[in-house]
Amino acid sequence: MVRIAFGDRVMLICFYTFLIVLSISAFYPFWNALVVSFNLGVDTSKGGVTFWPRVFTLENYEIVLKDNRLINGFFIAVSRTIVGTITAILMTAILAYGMTKRELIGRKAYMVYFIFTMYFNGGLIPTFLLFRSMGLMNSFWVFIIPALISVWNMIIFRTFFRGLPAGLEESAQMDGCTNWGIFFRIILPLSGPVIATLGLFTAVSHWNDWFVASIYINNEKLLPIQTMLRQILNANIVTDMSNNIDTASQARMDSLRTITTKSLTMATMMVATLPIVMVYPFIQKYFVKGVLIGSLKE
Repeated sequence: MVRIAFGDRVMLICFYTFLIVLSISAFYPFWNALVVSFNLGVDTSKGGVTFWPRVFTLENYEIVLKDNRLINGFFIAVSRTIVGTITAILMTAILAYGMTKRELIGRKAYMVYFIFTMYFNGGLIPTFLLFRSMGLMNSFWVFIIPALISVWNMIIFRTFFRGLPAGLEESAQMDGCTNWGIFFRIILPLSGPVIATLGLFTAVSHWNDWFVASIYINNEKLLPIQTMLRQILNANIVTDMSNNIDTASQARMDSLRTITTKSLTMATMMVATLPIVMVYPFIQKYFVKGVLIGSLKE
């Protein structure tokens, strides 16, 4: 049995204490939002709702899930995340594979150009005018096309591809395989960890983004749920959302008066957050290998 010195024990205790406090401080806001979403709105406004619902109710979720705008926004967010992640990872990986070819003419100049775009852009107004001239206004593709290439992800992909044995490509070329065949049949199947890691980061970026829709989308049917959540935070739309519920009975109308903007906001936040959170456990095992790839030096 290995004995641990007293100083090391103190350090471990301090380290684990710090991690526990940090974990609780990070998890508690999410837990409190979940608790408030299940608590009666007017009761929440009195304060004191912390770790457990004081007056349990499902009315907040009932209003949220019966609002067709939020349901449509949820499916827009899901569609954007799936299509945007697949296309962005594929296009970025193809670019990165091309940048690994030393025989590519102007490869260093291309790399300087790509890195320049990481730090400088045209600004909001020129970008708005560009998207409008491209016909991307009020279009689903405004979520997809501008996000096809990530220079940072391309650098990580390139670093990973360069770490693969060169003999794999050489043997495939001797068998008559083209560059496209090598990429899709050899490179991509071996890139599981980096694809999973960067794919999750890209999916989270698409899922959480509300700014693009708020600038380039005026059609309510194309707004993702995150943008609609921001609208809830910026305006009191409780009455508008409540109109989607059958209020024929006086008792039902009385119960709707217990709904507050905060309770609806928390319920909407849970609906918008839980799907992407549920993806993490399935990708977590790839994190260590996938994230460390970008730290390898050439």
